[in-house]
Amino acid sequence: MPATLPPASPAINRIVSAFAQTGRPALMPYFTLGYPDRATSLAVVEAIAPYSDLLELGVPFSDPLADGPTIQHSTQTALAQGVTSRACLEMVRQLRQRGVAPPITLLGYYNPILAYGEVAYARDAAAAGVDGLIVPDLPPEEADSLAAAAADAGIALIYFLAPTSSPDRIQTVLARAHGFIYMVSVTGVTGARAQVAANLEQFVRRLRAQTDVPIAVGFGVSTPAQAGQIGQFADGVIVGSALIDAVDAAADKPASAARFVQALSAGLRAGDQE
Repeated sequence: MPATLPPASPAINRIVSAFAQTGRPALMPYFTLGYPDRATSLAVVEAIAPYSDLLELGVPFSDPLADGPTIQHSTQTALAQGVTSRACLEMVRQLRQRGVAPPITLLGYYNPILAYGEVAYARDAAAAGVDGLIVPDLPPEEADSLAAAAADAGIALIYFLAPTSSPDRIQTVLARAHGFIYMVSVTGVTGARAQVAANLEQFVRRLRAQTDVPIAVGFGVSTPAQAGQIGQFADGVIVGSALIDAVDAAADKPASAARFVQALSAGLRAGDQE
C-alpha cells in the first residue's frame, strides 16, 4: 500500500505538480549558488529556468561529503568568495524577483543549517522563495527537528534512498516522504558516469509499487540519452556535475547552460516516446 502522506502545503503542492504537469518525466538541473561568482550563477539559473521543471540549487559547504570533484570545486570556489547560507537565501530571493518560476529546492549540509538555527533557516528559506530542502548528511531517523521546522514553514524536507537502502530505511522514508524522493542512482559521490546502474530500474519500480510520491533519480546522470533512459521508469531526473562541466567549458556560460538543459529536456522527451 502507498505510504500515508503528511498534509501538503502550497510549496509541496508546487513540487508535486511540477512532476505531473509536463506529460513527461520532470527535469531538475542542479547548480551551485555563487559559482563561478554570484552574478554568473544567477545568470545561469535564470537562463536554464525556462527549460527546467524544478531547480536544485547548491549551498556551498566546506566538507561536501556526498559530492564528487566537480561539485566540490564549485562549492570551494563559491566559499572562497564569501558565499554563505544567508547569501544563498538572498540569491534565491533575487531569482524570484527576476521571474524564475520553477519550484526551488536547496541542497545544503546540516552543519550550516544547525549553526543558522533550524527554525530560522526554514522560515527564511520559505520567505526567500524556497520550496524544499535537501540535506545529504542528515539521516531521516535524526531529522525530526528539521522536519518539524520545515513543516511549520510550509516547505518540504526531501529524503534520499538508494538501491542499497535497507528495508527499514525504505519504510522510514516512505512514511515521511513528501514533495519527492531523491533516488541515488549509484554507490558513491556525485559526478558523471558512463552508464546507468543495472539494478536501478528494478529498484525504482519496486519502490513505485509502495508510494505515490514522485521519485527523482540523481547522481551520475550526465547525458541526454541517460536522462531519456532513466525517464522511462522514474518521475524525474536530476543532473548536476555535467551541467557544471558544460558551464566551465564555455565562454558564454548562461547560453551554454541553457543549450545543455534544452538537450537534456529533448532527451527526456525522446526517451518517453520509446
